Amino acid sequence: MINHNIIFTKFSSYRFNIKKAEGSIIWDDKDKQYIDFTSGWNVTNLGWNNKEVLQAGIEQLQTNSYSPMWAMDKAQIKYAESLTKALGHNLTVVARATGGMESIEMAIKTARTYTSRKKILGFYEQFHGSSINALSLGYYPEWISKITDKKDDFINLPYPRLHKANKTEAELLISLEESLESALKNNDVAAVVTEVGIITGWGSTHVAPSGFIEIVRKVTKKYGTLLIVDEVGTGFSRLGSLFGIHLVDVNPDIVCLAKAIANGSGVMGAMVTTKQIAEATYLLSNLQSTFGWNPVACAMASKTLEIHQRDNIALLAKKNGEYMKEILSKELKNSPHVVDIRGIGIEIGVELSGDGGKVSAVMNQSFAAGLHIVCDYTSNIQLMPPLTTEKNILEKGLDILISTIKNTD
Repeated sequence: MINHNIIFTKFSSYRFNIKKAEGSIIWDDKDKQYIDFTSGWNVTNLGWNNKEVLQAGIEQLQTNSYSPMWAMDKAQIKYAESLTKALGHNLTVVARATGGMESIEMAIKTARTYTSRKKILGFYEQFHGSSINALSLGYYPEWISKITDKKDDFINLPYPRLHKANKTEAELLISLEESLESALKNNDVAAVVTEVGIITGWGSTHVAPSGFIEIVRKVTKKYGTLLIVDEVGTGFSRLGSLFGIHLVDVNPDIVCLAKAIANGSGVMGAMVTTKQIAEATYLLSNLQSTFGWNPVACAMASKTLEIHQRDNIALLAKKNGEYMKEILSKELKNSPHVVDIRGIGIEIGVELSGDGGKVSAVMNQSFAAGLHIVCDYTSNIQLMPPLTTEKNILEKGLDILISTIKNTD
């Protein structure tokens, strides 16, 4: 049921009104506080309302707050230089977007323009945004049948997830390579779109076998197909490296960024590609964005990146992620409800048995006890607290979750 007459989304039956938020704590309008294990879905990686990030935005707001598409603000130039240097991999040219969905659309248009091909390949169960194209990349046709018919220019393969695969890692990789060969051999696929090795969107946190992205790169190169890496959820230290592509020995053709790019304080996204691809496509690929890279958002994004690098947030995420998985595995190893604990960095899934009732009950009862988590409403709880969460708060949140799982029928 829609509760307000001014806003409706899939999340219309929201849980609470935010009064304030700071670090890893959220307060509702009744002044009840919650430990946040969501980061707004991989957005506030440096904690809610990071003071340094906000101050950078305030200072830019006092100078200039907007730049049209035919102009450039120095805040935009500064961030483009810092971002491309941090990414490496010859990713030196940026397209200005307002979010992840727009950056994915820009990547699709760029790949089609560059290759003169129309088909795009994605993996089922990945989430790349809510436009029809982005949904078509990862959603089963029946999931979006009320929105669109199956699009002939989108190809989908099963995601080679380790959980419930009934295959070894080596067998999964062999099957993946065979499937990609079959899909790309006609030289009519412009690009493959995927996250590096874990699904961060929509709650499954499925992990692919080691070597997944290397196989994708190998086959795409063979057939002149571009590799688009979606770093919207995996970027900015979430997986224990500044970007997911730094965990693997792969050079992507295009990377898409958003979510934690300005730590939730600015609306922003980016498509980053090579000079060769950019020069061959920018006049034809229609990458306009009226509000892309608002200078205020760019100033906050610059400060966000500076903090990630200065404070080595990626190392902190790696250590705390390992700690969380260790505690969860130790405390829940005898639980009849837990069937899998998986993840990379602080992107962790706790899969429960049952038909969805169990995972929803755990989420709701944890919330009542002061822990804010999200789930896929089928079987998996997705844990993604701010990367800067103090250890004592992580421990308190884990205690609530573990106790709730053990005591929920």
